[in-house]
Order: sequence, then structure tokens, then C-alpha cells
Amino acid sequence: MTPPDLRPASPDPSAYLAADDVIDHTHPLVRETAGRLRAGAGSPEAYARAAFEFVRDTVPHSADTGDDRVTWRASDVLEQRTGICYAKSHALTALLRAEGIPAGLCYQRLDGVVHGLVALRLPGRRHWARQDPRGNKPGVDAQFSTETERLAFAVRPGSGDTDYRTLYATPPPPVLGALRTAVGREELFRRLPGELPEDLPAPAR
Repeated sequence: MTPPDLRPASPDPSAYLAADDVIDHTHPLVRETAGRLRAGAGSPEAYARAAFEFVRDTVPHSADTGDDRVTWRASDVLEQRTGICYAKSHALTALLRAEGIPAGLCYQRLDGVVHGLVALRLPGRRHWARQDPRGNKPGVDAQFSTETERLAFAVRPGSGDTDYRTLYATPPPPVLGALRTAVGREELFRRLPGELPEDLPAPAR
């Protein structure tokens, strides 16, 4: 399956390396985790793979575990080791940016619910590569890949599913609003956005 042509929402490349209240990669825990993962990686791609696998495998998805806690800030996701796809994407984005790898947030619409992904761009590469750190389980096998996508879920033609093309530097309001206002996992799932605003136009060249 051909990945979508991602279109950065921000014309400023530095936005995809920035820290903020959500992607808080200057937080000591994020820095410590990044440093530990970097120590075993010999290249930016090896580090990106290690960061992906760390978030995918050591931060369980709360829908799989029944954990009632709602996390959204990257450092909280790493500390509490729980979160839905959006939260896990924030954590992976923070770990990538902490080591100077541009990363942003992108989304799919699957079965009427918006699903969160990460896209990264390795040094020397021109394309953004989507990754899905959601967490594997029977029937779900997402893997790190910068060439052929290996996401958790594929958009089904004719189903109403969508690969959104916009690459966000920060979470869009419908996503962040659901995370920040929900009290508990069940309320969060009721608040999950069913779609995102129409894709942004391609930036001027």
C-alpha cells in the first residue's frame, strides 16, 4: 500500500523538533530515557527503531489492559507506562525529537474513530516515514520501517476509512481536547474524535 503524501501543517521545519507542554522532550525523564536508548544505538535509524520499540512494547495501550488512567503529556506517558494511541505517539515523538530526529503527528480514520501515528524523517532522507507505536496483540503486528509501511491497521478501500495527509507539529485540538478533559478511560473513549478537519492545503513552495 502506498503511504499518503504527508503535508506539514507548519512551514517551519524547526516546529518538528520543538518542545512544548505535550511533547516535553526537555523533561528529565524523557532525556534520561533517550540517553539510555541512544547508548545502545549506533546510528540515528537504530536509535529511532529502539525508541519505537520501547514505546510500542513497554507502554501498554490502556484499551488492552483496562487501565483507567488517561495520559497525554509525553513524560507522563513514560512515567505511568500507559496511554492510548495518541498518548503513545506523543511519547515517541518526544523521544525522537530529544535526539534531533524531526517527528510529527499524523492520523488515520478507522471505523469511525481517529487513530494516532507518528511520522519521522531520518537525516539525509527527504520523505516522512509513518510509524505506529500503538502496541501489538493478536491480529496487530506493527513494525518499525522507513521504506515499506508496517502499521497496526490499514485503511480499507470503500469503507470510509481515511489516511489523513496533514503532519502536525502539535496535537490538533480535537485530539488534545479529548485527552485533557476526559476523566477515566471509558469517558475518553466516548470523547474520541470521529474525524479531523479537512486536510490542510499543501504549503507554498
